[in-house]
Amino acid sequence: MKIAEVSKKCGVSTDTLRYYERVGLIPKVNRNKSGIRDYTEEDCGWVEFIKCMRGAGLPIEVLIEYVALFQQGDETIDARKNLLIEQRKHLAEKMKDIKKTIERLDYKIERYEAVAMKENKLKRTDV
Repeated sequence: MKIAEVSKKCGVSTDTLRYYERVGLIPKVNRNKSGIRDYTEEDCGWVEFIKCMRGAGLPIEVLIEYVALFQQGDETIDARKNLLIEQRKHLAEKMKDIKKTIERLDYKIERYEAVAMKENKLKRTDV
């Protein structure tokens, strides 16, 4: 699959795909005889994985480390698992913080809505 096809399929720009490969966020993509990238379904799986993890806020450095460990083989399974466990802990804490922020926003919104309702009632009685 050519880079433009992967870009469309995964919803990321061709520049992003090149960047992912250049910095080690995805394993090196095979190239055809002309030197053009030839993505496999496995490569697309890596792109989707990185896209998902970045969307959740995982740092690029952690993901680069994960990919490097993966490329070293099965002897790094425990290290990869521990890396993911640590990132999950960070995300769980982040979710707690986000939940608190949402609750605070809900409270503020309710206050503004109450004020708006009160003002609307006053305007109606003025007639």
